[in-house]
Order: sequence, then structure tokens, then C-alpha cells
Amino acid sequence: MELKKMAVAGSLESSDVQITLIPNSDKGIEIEIQSIVNTIFGKSIYQTIASVLKEFEVENALVQVNDKGALDHVIRSRMQAVICRSAEINYDWCKED
Repeated sequence: MELKKMAVAGSLESSDVQITLIPNSDKGIEIEIQSIVNTIFGKSIYQTIASVLKEFEVENALVQVNDKGALDHVIRSRMQAVICRSAEINYDWCKED
């Protein structure tokens, strides 16, 4: 999937995550994580981010993650939203029901 513009999803509130997605022309995937729980959950956060990028077939992106203790499903939904915003597409939020 081609990203068209920089996009942001989420907030800096406790138990949330703010994700900024920037197109990264032909430079692959770069993931930068800042997290209050990085020591314990940093690998899991990285895996969730990478998993959603793979699901959407994003190949070139700079992902900046500022995590305030978000659960996995919150990180996943913020990633889905930010990818859709960046690619300027609509997402079928009911498809996973």
C-alpha cells in the first residue's frame, strides 16, 4: 500500500498511544518507539506495529510511536487508523466482527 501523506492517530493520554506515520520513499520500514513500558513490552509493541504494516502491505514507512501504556488492541487500532489516514483510504471497521 502506498502512503500519500504524513498522518497521526491517538493521543498522549495515559493508556493510549500516539502514532505518526510518514511516507519513507524506497527506504523500507523504520520503527521508532518511545514507551513508558519499553523495557517490558518494547518487543511486543514492535511486533504489533510490524504485523499491522504487513497486513496492509505497507513497505516504505517511518513509524514514530509514543506509547503511554496502551494495550495491544489499542496499538493495533491506532495503526489501522493511521495507515488509512496516510493512504487516504476508508477501512471497513466491521470486517473483523
